[in-house]
Amino acid sequence: MADHVPAPHPPGAQLAAPTSAVAGAGGRYRVPSTVGLAAVLTGCVLVAALHVLHHADVDPVRRTISEYALGPTKWLFDLAVLLVATGSGVLFGVLVHSRTVRPLSPAAFGGAGWTLGLLAVVVFPKTDWSIGPSLAGTIHRYASVVAFVALPVAVLAAARAVHPHAPGLRLLTRVLGLASLAWLSLIVGAVRLMLAGGDPWWRALPLGLVERGLLATEVAALAVVAAGCLRLRTPAPPSRLVTS
Repeated sequence: MADHVPAPHPPGAQLAAPTSAVAGAGGRYRVPSTVGLAAVLTGCVLVAALHVLHHADVDPVRRTISEYALGPTKWLFDLAVLLVATGSGVLFGVLVHSRTVRPLSPAAFGGAGWTLGLLAVVVFPKTDWSIGPSLAGTIHRYASVVAFVALPVAVLAAARAVHPHAPGLRLLTRVLGLASLAWLSLIVGAVRLMLAGGDPWWRALPLGLVERGLLATEVAALAVVAAGCLRLRTPAPPSRLVTS
C-alpha cells in the first residue's frame, strides 16, 4: 500500500498567522475575573463593617473573626464569607478554564480547598463556648485550617503561570504567599509550645490579630492573582489555510 502523501497547497495559498493570545479580542476572561475580584473585595468590606458594628463586643486582638457569627449580625458574616468564597471560586475557575493551570494541579486543588473551606465555615458555625463544644464547631475549626493553608499553596503554585511576563507581579504573588505561611507558622509555634507544657495555643499569642493579618495577606495575594486573570485572553486558534 502506498504511503499517504499530503496534497500540496493550492497556488497562491498561504498559512494564516495564528491569532495572538494577547491581542485576542476583548479578553474573554475579563468580565468573570472582574466579577470574581469584586465579590472578594466586597466580602472584605463587609468583614471590616463587622468590626465597626461589634467594636465593643469582640476584641479584635484576641477574638477570631468567626466570633461575629455568634451574634445578631451572623447574616452579615455569612454573606461576607460567601462573597469571598464565590469570588475565589470564579477566579480559580478562570485559571482552570483558560488552561493557565491544570485541573489536577496544586494550584487548582489549593483554590478548591480555600473555596470549599470558606463555604464550610458558613455551614458549620464556630463553637459557642458559653454553651459548650459542638461537632459543628469542630468542623468549622478544621475547615478554617484547610482554607488558610490551601490558599498560600494555590498562589505559590500559580504565580509563574498567572504572571509569565510580569516578573514584578510574580515576585509579589510569591512574597504574599510566603508571608501567609509565616503567619501560619506563628500558630504552629504556639501549638508546639502548648504540647511542650506551655499555655494553651490560643492564649499564647494574640490570635485575633494573627488571624486578621493572615486574612489580609491572603486576600492581597488573591487580588494579585486576580490581576493576572484580568489580563488573560482567549487561547489562540490553530493556524488555518487561506487562499488569496
